[in-house]
Amino acid sequence: MSNLRDLLFNPETGGKAVSTPPKGQSAAKSSSTSRLSLSGKLTERIDSVKLAEQEKANAYQRLKSRIHTRLVDSIDIQALILLDQAEQLEAAIEQTLHLLISEEKLPLTGDERRNVVRDVLNETLGLGPLEPLLSDPNLNDILVNGYDEVWVDRDGKLEPTDLRFRDESHLLHVINRIVARVGRRIDESSPIVDARLPDGSRVNAIIPPLALDGPSLSIRRFRPTPFSMHDLLNRETFSEQMAEFLGYAVQAKLNILISGGTSAGKTTLLNLLSSFISDKERIVTIEDTAELRLQQRHVVRLESRPSNIEGQGSITQRDLVKNALRMRPDRIIVGEVRGAEALDMLQAMNTGHEGSLTTVHANSPRDALSRIETLVLLAGIDLSQRSIREQIGSAFDLVVQIKRLQDGRRRVVSVAEITGVQEGMISMQELFQFRAEGLDGAKNVIGDFSGCGIRPHHENKFREASIEFSSDLFSPRENKKEENTNAD
Repeated sequence: MSNLRDLLFNPETGGKAVSTPPKGQSAAKSSSTSRLSLSGKLTERIDSVKLAEQEKANAYQRLKSRIHTRLVDSIDIQALILLDQAEQLEAAIEQTLHLLISEEKLPLTGDERRNVVRDVLNETLGLGPLEPLLSDPNLNDILVNGYDEVWVDRDGKLEPTDLRFRDESHLLHVINRIVARVGRRIDESSPIVDARLPDGSRVNAIIPPLALDGPSLSIRRFRPTPFSMHDLLNRETFSEQMAEFLGYAVQAKLNILISGGTSAGKTTLLNLLSSFISDKERIVTIEDTAELRLQQRHVVRLESRPSNIEGQGSITQRDLVKNALRMRPDRIIVGEVRGAEALDMLQAMNTGHEGSLTTVHANSPRDALSRIETLVLLAGIDLSQRSIREQIGSAFDLVVQIKRLQDGRRRVVSVAEITGVQEGMISMQELFQFRAEGLDGAKNVIGDFSGCGIRPHHENKFREASIEFSSDLFSPRENKKEENTNAD
């Protein structure tokens, strides 16, 4: 009994019971304690590194802000006015920045000094943290979700970046700089604005109180040089047969409606198709925010205008379409139909202005026609559904559907022809299509372009333009494979 008592009670603890761990438990507990200790130290180390990095970033921001403030205070505006070229202006400011950094007497490396000069130059002459992104030709979109969160669209896929603005006022300053260049404004009374950059990139900004998490900025990038037919063929946006037919359609002055979702490539395709228009024709373009870049010599560009601070002076796309009819156009190109101007555009197409091009947001060719029908009703004219559909059926000849697929790549998934109106319904037939067959191991969409084996209903318009093409252009892909197999 005493032996049992000795086992259960430790005299050194004052007679208190001591639990005896099973065999091996003491070692396991010790090991677990060691792991917890190491984990805690690792966490502390990571937190200290993050804190040091954050402090370094904050110190860098303070240095840039201080240098920028001293630059503004020391700059001679009258001397800068005498500098005619942007290169001279940039060189003069850069030289001043080097002097100001030297006066700070900070232990900066050569790379750090160059980074400070570059960033302050971007703040002074450009758009601050966005400048490196704007110089990257591989980006499609730049999306700023508040001052501390910037995303980019690269090849149709979204990626986060490490770039950030100093604070909300810094981001607002950049937004105001963008909109001021095109004579527009953004404030609490007008918290949404559409603008453009000098390179043609489209900009949308929205600020509080509408943007709950701070100012938001979206930039739709445009390449320095527009995509050529060769570029889009290499990207497999469409097949050679599609490209050939669409080129013929523009030359034959068919009215073409390009349909697709947001960021599907509608404007890119519109720019490309416009390249088939002859230099001898007068083209009038109408846009909410100018982004089309036509290569012809005789182009008149019109852009709508929002109302001023008193709520007056607004010029809509509908006003511009009406005015364009008095400008002796050979072609009218409306960047995107999104309102009552749809009615005036239909009337223009039905009164001799052939070869017009425009885009609309829709998910299919049939949805695109329904969308046009809805937009016509916004004009407030008392027209029956039948007469609206008859105008649509006689105005448009082709609907080209472009889509951004699961893998981020853009594809022309359908080229449909409008053949008329039967029993109050617009009749269509598909000439080309893209058939998706699934995804490969890299999650890329597998598919093939194919003709539908139907010759166009408007073949007489091609003949009038002295354009001839073989029926093989519209042959289904399977038939062509069988012919090639037989030939072998």
